[in-house]
Amino acid sequence: MLTPEQKENLVVVLAGARNPLNIGAAARAMSNFGFRTLRIVTEFPLPVTEAKSAVDAAEVMQQATVHTSFAEAIGDCGLIYGTTAVGSRRLEHPVEPLPQAAAAVRNVLAGKQRAAIVFGSEKTGMSNEQMSYCSGLLTIPMEVHGTSMNLGQSVAVCLWELTRDGVSGGVMPEDGFADSAAVDRFEAVLREGLTATGYEAKFPANCGEEMTRRLVRRLRLNRRDAEIWTGIWRQVLWKLRQ
Repeated sequence: MLTPEQKENLVVVLAGARNPLNIGAAARAMSNFGFRTLRIVTEFPLPVTEAKSAVDAAEVMQQATVHTSFAEAIGDCGLIYGTTAVGSRRLEHPVEPLPQAAAAVRNVLAGKQRAAIVFGSEKTGMSNEQMSYCSGLLTIPMEVHGTSMNLGQSVAVCLWELTRDGVSGGVMPEDGFADSAAVDRFEAVLREGLTATGYEAKFPANCGEEMTRRLVRRLRLNRRDAEIWTGIWRQVLWKLRQ
């Protein structure tokens, strides 16, 4: 069972939700299962305000934070799972069934790190850009492939899977995963290096911003490795510019 501290370290991110009823349903599901950390990524704060005044999950909604930047919302998280119904969409990350992903999340929470589960907009799901920030993707196994639940149902099912008795899974780095902000710093200096060495000009198809971000995040770097790689590339850049 997850401890209260571990539940605090699980971040539920709603990326692009615009219906206050759906936001409220997600907050209510969090409250029911004992989770409190809700972050909402939106450029339209009105639905959030309406949800705060209407939902029967006041504590969750009052503590919820609103972000215009997706990167900011997941910046302190070491493991980020995006959710998808898959369907006919081409996905660049491997997709794990919910029980497998939940085991990996429990493992990270046991190591006293933050982990995030991201839910996209009600109509279109997560954007490709948002998915490129994720460590991996998860899907809820259903009878009919490609169908999706509503937002509140999806949040409830994912949190139920996290809280039920289950094993942890995957190998946790000794010093923990690098958080998203640290990975962003490495990725930024790597892209500078690709430009400075001429690789980007010669192989532009390999250097798109989303592609580079996905490549880096699939490595699931630990904290020390992210710092070392960032330092290495900064030195390479310094030498190239002499």
